[in-house]
Amino acid sequence: MITSLIARARGLDKEEMIWFWNNYLGSESDRTNPYASPLRSKDLSGLPPALIITAEYDALRDEAEAYAQRLEEAGVEVICQRYSGMVHGFMAMSNEVEAGRDAVQMVASWMAHHFETK
Repeated sequence: MITSLIARARGLDKEEMIWFWNNYLGSESDRTNPYASPLRSKDLSGLPPALIITAEYDALRDEAEAYAQRLEEAGVEVICQRYSGMVHGFMAMSNEVEAGRDAVQMVASWMAHHFETK
């Protein structure tokens, strides 16, 4: 059942990403702004720790993992976890998909660790 749920899940595709990108940005110059696309930043050093979760079948996977690599190269503490067999939005299926539950738990644990008061 879970495998069929993931198989039927509609992932994010290139055409949707183009639509979102065109509607998110106000002008052509915004496309090169590092706030819109952090990978365009010349220097990522000094950023806070990051947790990046990707799905195997996600149009954003490679970009997210490249960002994690750049953060690591800049000396930023980063965890990058890819979930095999998953599609974009799998965490929203955490009631039905074990990987979604695991990812939600990973986020909760990471946040508890990094935001705890001492």
